[in-house]
Amino acid sequence: MVSRSRWLPLVALMACTGSPSLTDAERTAIGREVRTTLESAYDLSRGDVVRRFMSIYPSSGRVVSATAGRVTTTRDSLQMAVNAFWDGVGQYMVSPTWKWDRIETEVLSRDAVVLTANYYVPHWTDRGTPHVIGGTWTTVWRKTGEGWRVVSEHLSDLPRPVAERIEATMPMRDSTATHEGHER
Repeated sequence: MVSRSRWLPLVALMACTGSPSLTDAERTAIGREVRTTLESAYDLSRGDVVRRFMSIYPSSGRVVSATAGRVTTTRDSLQMAVNAFWDGVGQYMVSPTWKWDRIETEVLSRDAVVLTANYYVPHWTDRGTPHVIGGTWTTVWRKTGEGWRVVSEHLSDLPRPVAERIEATMPMRDSTATHEGHER
């Protein structure tokens, strides 16, 4: 006999996947809404980057985030990680652009979506050399009173050899380039 704790998650997942009550048009609209929310939050041309990054997470409650070999489960710990990224790396990127590649959405229900995408952030260092960070990001979104919010995520970094191939195609900038005028 299979214990209840082993089959209950499977039954719950089956109940919310492939909801037959959703039309293709609804699935497309929901997927587009989540994608638009994501792309807007990661538009680096607008100010207050950390606030916009954090805008895709619920303002309270549990948020599971797995990145760099660590798992966090609270918004506060996620906020600390985002701040550390921006303070240690992000603010020093010269002319960064956030590029999405192959965004895949799976609309599970009217209030649950899984989104997986590759992302790249090509930029220049303050020494004028090309640099790229990126990876693959899988997120679980839940529709709340705040809108679509990420409740679980897993990020895997772009392998350095792949980043180096992208960097090799970037035009070189003047080595006197600085990060003046970029948000801190």
